[in-house]
Amino acid sequence: MANTDLELGRKIEKYLLKHGLETPIQKNPIVGRTGRFGAIEIQVHKMLVTLGMDLNDDSICDTPKRVAKMYTEEIFYGLDYNNFPKCSIFQNKAKIDEMVCVRNILVRSICEHHLVPFVGVAHIAYIPNTKIIGLSKFNRVVDFFCRRPQVQERLTEQIAAALRLILATEHVAVYIDAEHMCVKLRGIQDPHSSTVTSKLLGNFKEVPELRYEFLHAIKS
Repeated sequence: MANTDLELGRKIEKYLLKHGLETPIQKNPIVGRTGRFGAIEIQVHKMLVTLGMDLNDDSICDTPKRVAKMYTEEIFYGLDYNNFPKCSIFQNKAKIDEMVCVRNILVRSICEHHLVPFVGVAHIAYIPNTKIIGLSKFNRVVDFFCRRPQVQERLTEQIAAALRLILATEHVAVYIDAEHMCVKLRGIQDPHSSTVTSKLLGNFKEVPELRYEFLHAIKS
C-alpha cells in the first residue's frame, strides 16, 4: 500500500504489546501474500464443500479465490504493520491548546467471534501539545485498526493508544458507536441495538467540563 510507515507501525505495535492491547496474532504466521492466499483458498473450498455446496457451479466455483483475496488484500490488511499509514505531523507553532475534534469517522470492521461485520462511526478529540496531525490521518488510523478481526472494546483502546503515542499528548478521547451483525443476524437477532465504547485519557477523563464539551460536540 502507498503512503505507509513501517517504522511508526512497529513503534505502535510495541506500545500495544507493552500495554496488553494488541490483537491476538501468532508469532509465526503464514508469511507472504501467496502463502496466505493459497492457504485460505484451500480452507474456504473445504468449508463450502463440507456445507454441501457444489463447487462445480459457475456461481460459486471462484468463491474460495474471492474470499482469499478479500481477506488478504482488503478487510484484514491491518494485521500487517507494514501497512500502517504515514501520519503527517506538524509542529504546533500556533500553540493550539483547545480541543480538536473529528466526528463521524467511518468504522467498518469484522467481529473476531463470528467473522461478520460491525459498522458505525468514531469520534476523536485531542488537546495538542507540541504536535498536530493532518486531519485525514485520524480516518486512516481508525481504518487500519478496523482492518483486522476485532472486538469494539479493543478497537477503541488501540486507536486511543496509537494516537497518544503519535501525538505525544496525554489528552485523547475516542468514542465509537457501532451496530454488530453478530447481534442482528444470529443469536438474539435484535435489529435495533447498537454498542457504544469510549476511551478518555488525560484531561478528557479528569476534567468534567472538558469531558462534557467532547460529549456535547459529538452529539450536537
